[in-house]
Amino acid sequence: MVEIGIKGRQELVVSKELTAKHIGSGAVLVFATPMMISLMEKTSQMSVKPYLEAGQETVGTHVDVSHDSAVPVGRKVWCESEVIDVDRRKITFKVAVYDDNGIVGQGTHERFIIDVKKFSEKLASR
Repeated sequence: MVEIGIKGRQELVVSKELTAKHIGSGAVLVFATPMMISLMEKTSQMSVKPYLEAGQETVGTHVDVSHDSAVPVGRKVWCESEVIDVDRRKITFKVAVYDDNGIVGQGTHERFIIDVKKFSEKLASR
């Protein structure tokens, strides 16, 4: 059962493949905003996975974040997430990404608990 207070942490080293210039979201070799958001989603998803029932997973549905500091290639970043609200199947997380100099980005992220089989069947009918 997913409950308020569950925390997660994931880290990575910024590589050229994770930069704005490489993925096309900008022209500079710095940690790309879409990749920062991906790290926030992964951290949130992984934090609650052990608390789900068999056949369940979560899907991201909303992200509201700021990207506050640029991070160069080679620097380690980490994301911390915390469940701050659970409303039936909707889970809201507080998320923040850091490097050794402080905050890189922060905000909230929402995920919904789904039944994978039902979700796949519904998707196939689209």
